[in-house]
Amino acid sequence: MNKQQFPTNEQGAPASLAGRRVWVTGHRGMLGAAMVRRLENTGATLLVAPRAELDLTRQADVYAWVRDHRPEFVFHIGAKVGGIHANATLPGDFLRDNILIQTNVMDAAYQAGVEKLVFVASNCTYPAKADLPIKESSLLTGALDGNIRSYAVSKIAGIEMCRAYNAQFGANYVAVIPPNLYGPGDNYHPEHSHVVAGILRRVHEAKEAGAETFSVWGDGSPRRELLHVDDLADAMFHLMTRPTDWIYNVGCGYDLAISEIASLAAEVVGFTGSVVYDASKPNGTMKKLLDSSKINQLGWAARKNPRDGLHEAYADFVSQLTESSRARLG
Repeated sequence: MNKQQFPTNEQGAPASLAGRRVWVTGHRGMLGAAMVRRLENTGATLLVAPRAELDLTRQADVYAWVRDHRPEFVFHIGAKVGGIHANATLPGDFLRDNILIQTNVMDAAYQAGVEKLVFVASNCTYPAKADLPIKESSLLTGALDGNIRSYAVSKIAGIEMCRAYNAQFGANYVAVIPPNLYGPGDNYHPEHSHVVAGILRRVHEAKEAGAETFSVWGDGSPRRELLHVDDLADAMFHLMTRPTDWIYNVGCGYDLAISEIASLAAEVVGFTGSVVYDASKPNGTMKKLLDSSKINQLGWAARKNPRDGLHEAYADFVSQLTESSRARLG
């Protein structure tokens, strides 16, 4: 497929975002905050809107906001997200809200003449039994994991919207498909968190309680490719400022067993007990390693190793707990 064109300077180097109006949706979430950090010192004029100011599910409000603020580039990150439990118990919410948000943002951006948009999807959009490592061409070639089907379908719709708007309207939209994210700003809810955040919370609580064990969902054998949120933000910036195709996997290139992640989390937290696996809970997809060679060929590669990344995530979790305690006392 022909690459979408992106303006470059006279030397053919990647275009700068300095002085350009850049909208980051979902800027208060984990990835949105990382994207804001990545844009610091680039000279970009940052556009953000908290939910109290702009509800992305409300079409008229989104169109009006875009007309008033005139973004030139969009990092579309805002979405309803959650772990296996949240997806299994709130499928209608995930499907409805994400389709509304994507449709409103992407079409408003097109109507306003936005030059380029980078949309964040999810590796759950790939078939549960896709050949590994998974290439971008595996999209829509098989059945999805039933535990996260509604969320996956909503994200597939967003990916297809990128392709369709490029094909029909000449838009310059790019979909990125990351693996499991972790890092500062994660959601550590006991039921609605992602895998790394959930494990960090449980091992911390076990340590604080003086427990001899902590529990992890499933039997520990599924493998997860982890990507630090700052690495994904850097990859998205990389794609925004270079000529690109319309879809890219963005991963670290290797995976870890849940049992390995749990052991590493225990080491980071300083928990000396043992792990108990709750096989009555779902494992989720057993393995879903991405083939990220396409973005690697553009000169990008992940930098954070899991041990350092988990230390950063745990420090952030402890900081969140401290802030919550101060708020309750305050």
